[in-house]
Amino acid sequence: MELDFERCYRAVDSRDQRFDGWFYTAVKTTGIYCRPSCPALTPKRANVAFYPSAAAAQRNGFRACRRCRPDAAPGSPEWDVRADVVGRAMRLISDGVVDREGVPGLAGRLGYTERHLHRMLTAELGAGPLALARAQRAQTARILIETTELGLADIAFAAGFGSVRQFNDTILEVYAQPPSELRSRRPAAYTGAGTITVRLAYRPPLHAAALLGFLAARALPGVEECDGTTYRRGLSLPHGAATATLIPADRWVSATLSLADVRDLAPAVSRCRRLLDLDADPAAVDATLAADPALHAAVEAEPGIRVPRAVDGFELAVRAIVGQQVSVRSARTTLAHLLSHAPAPTAATAQPDTPSTPTSSAPLPGAKAQPAGPQPDDAARPTETQRGLAAFPDAAVVAGLPDSAFRMPVARRESIRALARAVADGELDLDPGADRDQAAARLAALPGVGSWTAGYVTMRAIGDPDVLLPTDLAARRGARALGLPDSPTALAAHAERWRPWRSYALMRLWRSA
Repeated sequence: MELDFERCYRAVDSRDQRFDGWFYTAVKTTGIYCRPSCPALTPKRANVAFYPSAAAAQRNGFRACRRCRPDAAPGSPEWDVRADVVGRAMRLISDGVVDREGVPGLAGRLGYTERHLHRMLTAELGAGPLALARAQRAQTARILIETTELGLADIAFAAGFGSVRQFNDTILEVYAQPPSELRSRRPAAYTGAGTITVRLAYRPPLHAAALLGFLAARALPGVEECDGTTYRRGLSLPHGAATATLIPADRWVSATLSLADVRDLAPAVSRCRRLLDLDADPAAVDATLAADPALHAAVEAEPGIRVPRAVDGFELAVRAIVGQQVSVRSARTTLAHLLSHAPAPTAATAQPDTPSTPTSSAPLPGAKAQPAGPQPDDAARPTETQRGLAAFPDAAVVAGLPDSAFRMPVARRESIRALARAVADGELDLDPGADRDQAAARLAALPGVGSWTAGYVTMRAIGDPDVLLPTDLAARRGARALGLPDSPTALAAHAERWRPWRSYALMRLWRSA
C-alpha cells in the first residue's frame, strides 16, 4: 500500500481523526507508533515514518503509544469496501480465523497457498498474516489484562497465544511493559464474571438514531431487543454463547459483552463493529452522495447514516427470504413463530459480584473520563441472561425444524431449508470473508431466491457497500419522494453516480420512504 508522505504528515500535523486506522505514525527518536490524531507534540518530518498497519509498525520495532492507544483505532474502511483477497483476509483475521485455524485455515478459506497469501498481505500491509494476527492478540490481551481478574496465564491462552512466554514477550515488545505492570496501572471496580466492557471507536459522524431505529423495527423477541438508545442481542461465537449490549455515545460505542469463554472476545468485538458498520468512512460516503443535488439536503440533515450489517450471515439470509414481499412486522411475526420451535442455545451467564474492571479499549483524545464500575441503577437493571436473549439457531437446527415451524407458503419454507442445507454442508459461505460475487451467484441459484434477496444478503451479511435494489418498493417510494426517477431501470441508471456507496444511498432512500 503506497502512503503519500506529505498527505500523511499534514493529517498528523492537524491531528485529523478521520485518518485514524488508515495509517500509523512511527517516531524514530522515541521508538513509538501513534494514530494520526495523537495529541502529543507533532514530531519533525525527518523523525517520522508511516505504516499501513499496526502490525507493520510493530514488525519494524516500534511500540504502541500509551497516550493514544493506536492499536485500538477504528479499522481501516478499506477492508469493508474491498472485495479482493486482501480485504477478505483482513475481515477473517479480525474475526479470529488465524487464532482458531492457523494460516493454513485462512489460506484454505481464501483459495490461495500460504506463501502467496503472505506475499500479498506483506506487499499491501507491510506484515504477513501471522504478524497481523499477533497484533490483534496483543490488543485482546491488553483488554483482558485491564478489564478482568483472570490470571495472566489464562489471559495468554484466551487471547490466542501459544505459550505464556510468547505472551510475555509480545506484550513487552508492543507496549514496553510486562503484563503485570499493565494490570497494576488500572483502577479498581466491579462487574460480572465473564463480562467485559470496551469502547468501540468509530469515525464521526454516526447517526445513531437511524441505526438503532432500523434494528429496533426488525428486532426478534428472544434474540435481540432495542429501546431506541440501547441495543442488546444474543451471539453464537466460536467457543460458546454470548450476549452483547451496545450503547452509542459521542465518538465511541460502549459494548458490554457477557462471554461464556473469554477466547471469544476478539470475534465478539469484530462482529459488533461489523453489525454497526463502525469502520466506515462517513466523510467519504457523504461527500459522494451529497454531490447529487437530489440527495444533498438529506445528507446535510442526517450525516453519518450507516448500513446495519449482521453478526451471522445465515441468520440474515433467513430473515431476507422470510421478508420477501411481506411487511417488516409480518416478517417479525413469522420469524418469532419459527424461533418458538427451535431449541435456542443458552446465552452467557454473568455472576454479579465478581471483581473485574470495565475500562476503555480506546481512550479517545478529548473524551471526558467516565466513572468506573457500576452506576447507581445497575443493581436494579436485569441482565441479558435474565431476559433470555440467545443467538439465532444455526443452519443445521433450522434445516431440521418441522413443517409446523414455518408459517409461510410451502415454496418459501423449502427455500429456507435449501439455504440451511447449503450453509450447513459448507456449499454456501456467508461470512464477511466470502467472495461477494460467488456468494450472490450461489444464493441466486437456490430455489425461490431472486436478485432482491441475493443483493440484500450481500449488502448486509457480506458487507458490500455498493448494492442497489432498484425493484424494491420502498426504495422506489423514497426515490419518488426525493424527486428521483422511480422506475427500476431509470433509478439504476441514475444511481451510477453514487458508486461505490450505493448501499448507503439505498439506506437514505428507505428513510425518505
